[in-house]
Amino acid sequence: MTLQQYFAKYISGETEQIEALCALFSERTLKKKEYPLREGETCKFEAFITKGLLRTYDIDRNGNEQVLFFGTEDWWVTDFDSFMHQTPSRLYIQALEDSELLIITLEDKQYAFEHIPITERLFRLMGLRTHIALQRRMIDMLSKTAEERYHDFLSQYPHIAHRLTNIQMAAYLGVTHEFVSKIRKKISKFAN
Repeated sequence: MTLQQYFAKYISGETEQIEALCALFSERTLKKKEYPLREGETCKFEAFITKGLLRTYDIDRNGNEQVLFFGTEDWWVTDFDSFMHQTPSRLYIQALEDSELLIITLEDKQYAFEHIPITERLFRLMGLRTHIALQRRMIDMLSKTAEERYHDFLSQYPHIAHRLTNIQMAAYLGVTHEFVSKIRKKISKFAN
C-alpha cells in the first residue's frame, strides 16, 4: 500500500492535500539490525513502514528487553514522546529485517499542520487508532494469561509471528523464551 492509499483510508476526496502531505516525506532504508533510534538520542522522525519489520523496545533495570510493539508494512514507528517534545528517548527502535521507511521530520509535520488542512484530522484519527491498540495491549497484559496473549497475537498478527524469534516474541509477551518455545512446539504437535 502506498502512503497516499493509507491516508485515503482515513480521508477520502482530498487527493490534492494528501499528495501535498506525502511530498513532505522522504525515503530511508535500514539494514537488518540497524537502529534509527537508541536510548538517549532525540527522535527526529515519524515513519511509515513500506517494507520490513521493526521493533520498539526498552531495556529494564535488570537488562531485559521489553518490546512495546512491532511495526511492519503499512504501520508507523516513532517514539512519540521524544519526537513531539524533542527530548532524549528512553526507547530503542531496531530493524529486524531490511526495511524501507517514509519519514517526516517534526518541522515538516508542523508545517503540514499549519498549511495542509487535512493533517490535523488525519493524524487525530491515526492517533486514536494507536491509542486504542495500546489500551487493548495494556488490558491484555494485565488480565490475560501468557498463553492467551500468545494465541491472541497469532490471531491478530499472523503475518508477523513467523518472522519473529522466540526471544523477540517473549520480550513482547512478557514471558521467557522457553515458554514461547514450549507453546510453539505444543501447537506444532497438534498441527501434525
